[in-house]
Amino acid sequence: MIYFVLAATLAAGMAAWTDWRTGLIPNWLSLGAISLGILGHFGSGFLAGGLRTGAVEAGLALAGLLLCALAPGFMYWKGGMGGGDLKLFAAIGALCQPMLGIEAQMYGFVVAAIVVPARMAFRGELLRVLGNSLALALNPLRPAARRREVPPEVMTWFRLGPAIFAGMLLVVLAHSYELLAS
Repeated sequence: MIYFVLAATLAAGMAAWTDWRTGLIPNWLSLGAISLGILGHFGSGFLAGGLRTGAVEAGLALAGLLLCALAPGFMYWKGGMGGGDLKLFAAIGALCQPMLGIEAQMYGFVVAAIVVPARMAFRGELLRVLGNSLALALNPLRPAARRREVPPEVMTWFRLGPAIFAGMLLVVLAHSYELLAS
């Protein structure tokens, strides 16, 4: 399992770098990591215990992909996350399988939840963004005539790649003893 976690960390690091520099996470990186996760787990399981074990490992990689894509997929659908971030979370799920994949996702979101408000406060945008967020949250409760429109150009966007990489590093740190023992 250590090789898959290291591959996920490497993929997240490369994605963080490209996301930071360009605002994009390349498809070849995410889709390559997804392929490596599914096929690699199948091959590893096949070598360890035959076809059945390989199929189980590949199934766990697929489960990790699906579970790690669930919440980001909803956020992407609602316009709250980019497609590259979604594919990167799916790739981490495929490489790390469900438990470590979801843990990495949680750590990535926690890092983002700490960094984003601090960055907005530093730029003097925090109160405006909180006001817009409150308006968006209250709009469904208000009558149509009293709803406040928030134009898309005042919405704040955050490059999530570095936070995902930090989440992956926290998984490595939290499980370093277990990973080295395996």
